[in-house]
Amino acid sequence: MTKKSFATLAVATALSTSGVWAADVNEDMMEVSVKNFGALPDGRKAQMYVVKGPDGSKLELTNLGAVIVSLEVPDNQGHLEDVVLGFDEPTPYLTDSPYFGAVVGRYANRIDKGQFSLNGKQYKLAINNEPNHLHGGNVGFDKLLWNGSVVDTEDGPGVRFSTISSDQDEGYPGELYVSVTYVFTADNQLIIDYLASASDDTVVNISQHSYFNLAGQGDGSILGHTLKINADFYTPVTKSLIPTGEILSVSGTPFDFNTSKSIGRDINKSHEQLSFGGGYDHNWVLRSSEFPGDLHTAAILKDPESGRTMEVVTDQPGLQFYSGNFLDGIVEGKGGIAYQYRGAVALETQHFPDSPNQPHFPRTSLKAGETFKSRTIYKFSTSD
Repeated sequence: MTKKSFATLAVATALSTSGVWAADVNEDMMEVSVKNFGALPDGRKAQMYVVKGPDGSKLELTNLGAVIVSLEVPDNQGHLEDVVLGFDEPTPYLTDSPYFGAVVGRYANRIDKGQFSLNGKQYKLAINNEPNHLHGGNVGFDKLLWNGSVVDTEDGPGVRFSTISSDQDEGYPGELYVSVTYVFTADNQLIIDYLASASDDTVVNISQHSYFNLAGQGDGSILGHTLKINADFYTPVTKSLIPTGEILSVSGTPFDFNTSKSIGRDINKSHEQLSFGGGYDHNWVLRSSEFPGDLHTAAILKDPESGRTMEVVTDQPGLQFYSGNFLDGIVEGKGGIAYQYRGAVALETQHFPDSPNQPHFPRTSLKAGETFKSRTIYKFSTSD
């Protein structure tokens, strides 16, 4: 990856009269089209952006929450399946969604008791996950109708969503400009670039909250998936899932994924941290976190039956691994499928939870005039 700023990327905002835009990327055509996704309760309309690859792989995005609605990739026989959880229409993303496919912020993950101090001033945020603040508050980025456009980047054609969060929005200081750019390549890499800048000093932690089941969305438990996480340490939590401030070794615990193992192997073991999260719902300290800004492989997820593999590459210092412990079979998603307990996994690249209150955690403050940039890549492949 070159470290060009977003400002240097060529932007193609004009669509043809057919609503289809295409570009030649290494002689493989990636086609982007735009269509109506549906109306929100207040009458506003959400749009759907569809990126199709030459092998039939497909990414569907909506400007509501900058959500990944569906992602179809092949198995080892070439059969395509949608591997992310979501809904067939926009309204449930506002009412029933546990952040399916959404961009979450201003601050992804939890902030203790919804308060922090910055430059000697105390700020109080919305409490939406009693007693804490979670994923930006009551109306976080996941519930906003973003501005969307088709763009041309050095990695190929993509879709850029942007929004402005006003000063004191959900309690955060400073007006914040945010953009998220998705590029889906002919070799099934999903590249996500984040950019943010603020009018005043603030805190920022942005992540993508897709729920993955590599066997296919709604196709059973993910306990048989194997996972490798490149981390020697994790941040243990209290009963309310706020980091204690400790950074503990994973060695000899159920949290050691340095060697690939099935998610279900240790998930039900007797361990205080597993009881607090109802399974895995913790932040891993990625091995390359001492080199901020460098891309590194954070995790590798695999479904042994289909052979689908997803490698998570990021420049972020942390990874939240959530094993779908609060899915309960009540929420119905795409195709009327009820999403079952532990039926998907989230692998959220991030800074650490509650960092504004933990001075020894990596910095999440963003000064006025600075630019926050980050990249995460989900690389899909197959194996026997």
